[in-house]
Amino acid sequence: MNLDNKIFVTTENKSGLSSDKTIFHYFQNGATITAKYKGGAILEGHIIGKQAQDSKIELLYQCLTTDGELKAGHSKGTVSKTENGKLKLEFDWNWLNGDLSGGKSEYMELD
Repeated sequence: MNLDNKIFVTTENKSGLSSDKTIFHYFQNGATITAKYKGGAILEGHIIGKQAQDSKIELLYQCLTTDGELKAGHSKGTVSKTENGKLKLEFDWNWLNGDLSGGKSEYMELD
């Protein structure tokens, strides 16, 4: 499943920074995945990653928060298609700096 030029919004992220105000714009060239994101508590964010298998992806992400904090993290996730044909991303993630906490998050493709 290709993420090129797909836009996502956070639908579930209890212990993370992104929210339903955070918009992610993904690009994909072969197995290489990049993205930019912003909104809510995120002033600016960037992602680099790879597609490990057809529905498995692994990402590194970094952001500057609206509070001026630099954060970086790692996630492993799956890409699936919903009944209405939209792509859904589900991740297990953790911070690589700060308190090193982690969690689960979900994102839904926007039109």
